[in-house]
Amino acid sequence: MMTGNAAAGNAGAHILIVDDDEDILRLLTIRLKARGFRVTAVGSAEEALARIAVEAPRVVVSDIRLPGRDGLSLFEELRLTRPSLPVILLTAHGTIPDAVSATSKGVFGYLTKPFDSQTLLAKIDQALSLSAPAPASDPLAADSAGAAGDWLAGMVFCSSRMAELMAEVRMVARSDASILIRGDSGTGKEMLARAIHRASLRARGPFVAINCGAIPEPLLESELFGHVKGAFTGAASSRVGLIQAANGGTLFLDEIGDMPLSLQVKLLRVLQERVVRPVGATRAEAVDIRLLSATHRDLDAAMAAGQFREDLYYRLDVVSLTLPPLDERREDIPLLATHFVQQVAAKYGKPITGFAPEALEALAGASWPGNVRQLYNVVEQSCALTSTPLIPLSLVQRALRVPTMETLNYTEAKQRFERNYLVQLLKLTDGNVADAARIADRNRTEFYRLLQKHDLTPAMFRSDSASGKEE
Repeated sequence: MMTGNAAAGNAGAHILIVDDDEDILRLLTIRLKARGFRVTAVGSAEEALARIAVEAPRVVVSDIRLPGRDGLSLFEELRLTRPSLPVILLTAHGTIPDAVSATSKGVFGYLTKPFDSQTLLAKIDQALSLSAPAPASDPLAADSAGAAGDWLAGMVFCSSRMAELMAEVRMVARSDASILIRGDSGTGKEMLARAIHRASLRARGPFVAINCGAIPEPLLESELFGHVKGAFTGAASSRVGLIQAANGGTLFLDEIGDMPLSLQVKLLRVLQERVVRPVGATRAEAVDIRLLSATHRDLDAAMAAGQFREDLYYRLDVVSLTLPPLDERREDIPLLATHFVQQVAAKYGKPITGFAPEALEALAGASWPGNVRQLYNVVEQSCALTSTPLIPLSLVQRALRVPTMETLNYTEAKQRFERNYLVQLLKLTDGNVADAARIADRNRTEFYRLLQKHDLTPAMFRSDSASGKEE
């Protein structure tokens, strides 16, 4: 059981209870609320999944026997979609074997009915300790900015998908395990790596990032491992490599899938022996780093093609985290767009307050192949061009390169076409009504009536040389 201080630190934690027995739901709700927890109580697995999609709880307490989908099925889905969410199963004697089997698959624990409420509270406290925020006494709870949540700086989200990912990050960050971050280009892999560093025991050490795909191979080796004076033509002085610069902190290798095979061998030695030898040096130097890496490539396919070393892959992929593409976390788009507007408005010194409602709707519904990076670019272009405090739909459509399409009823569309048609005819005939009416296959009286309807005057379209021509 947790200490009183630890338990107090979990006050207000969100607990989801799933049971089709209303009396048990009511009793558990009373007891958990009395302990200071925030409780959501539902009667089926389907309703539980719907609630979790809206707001992920810290712990799920579920009966095994439920109408429709049972508690074991609920656990299996959560194990696949939210592996860091602790699940406690409540079981009758007849389902104990099922509960024991589920424990071997990852369920946090099970209690047999009838159970003592203190035992349940102790089990919940234990589950909460897995993902609970660092207590105030923890030196990591206050970094240089002085706030426990500063490790999340810049991570803007409200979606349950991102909340689940960040819960996983918080758990693995404090270990020294290598982490491979997967995700499409523009999803924010370096930003996530920085968050991992800030939440780690190395938070006060350096964070060094390098894009392996952006630097030619000869330069990449020198950048990573450093070199001694005279190691190659142009090496007029010794240089400390980025691996050494990250000593005591975190090294982030972005686009690790683009690293040449020759350097993969040298990186593997660094990870195995914790030493680095600069180019041209005869002696290796000890280094203490935590390695984070990222890629948008399929490393399994790269290994099959002989482009990526399997032994290095298993060194990098101790823990794997996947950043979802933006179109799989659409509820975050309005938050991100508003956040970016504030940043860009300050950058340009413009009094921009946000997006018009229809503009924000267009952003939320757009396709985002470039993910968060593309969203930022769209926001920046819209801010640069707007002359109003609220960014209009037209500028968002322009930045998205979406053809504008107004919704007009039939009468409005007909009038617009008719006016544009008359204007083009008068331009073509230099304001000569007789010629324009003949092209339109209308008599002059009818044509004049059309011009009057649209407040068009033929003289507006006559050049000086045509001003004396007969209408």
